[in-house]
Order: sequence, then structure tokens, then C-alpha cells
Amino acid sequence: MNEQAAEEFAELDELQTAYKAAMEKWIAAIRKEEALVVVAPHSVAEVDKWEQAHFDEDEARNIALAAKEDYEDALREKFFGF
Repeated sequence: MNEQAAEEFAELDELQTAYKAAMEKWIAAIRKEEALVVVAPHSVAEVDKWEQAHFDEDEARNIALAAKEDYEDALREKFFGF
């Protein structure tokens, strides 16, 4: 493998690693929200925590989707040239 190819794969590896890490954070955020949804009895404080967990999950999802898009774009560029 030549140096240029190694650099291209290194970039893909970085993007894939970032995507995987973002997915793991998203999964953790989903689990946190899930854990709060089964808490009983629901108080205003518990509902507030649950609502915040939803916002955190939504943010983590958006980050994961952006990382996925970056990785997919790099793959398209590498394999299809666009």
C-alpha cells in the first residue's frame, strides 16, 4: 500500500471511529432516557429529568447522524469519486 492510500484509509478509519463513538453516546443517551421513563411515581422533578434526557438523546442522535454522513461522504469520494 502506498503512502497516499495509507493516508486515505487513515482518514476513513478516523471517520469510522468517530461515527462509532457517536453511536455509542447516542445509545447511552437512549438508555438513560429509557431508565427515566420507568421511574415511578412520576414527580415534576422526575418528568423534568426525563424531558432533559430526551433532549440529550436528540442531540446525541443528531451528532451520530452527522458523523455517519461524514463517513458516508468519505466512502463515496474514495470509491466513486464524488
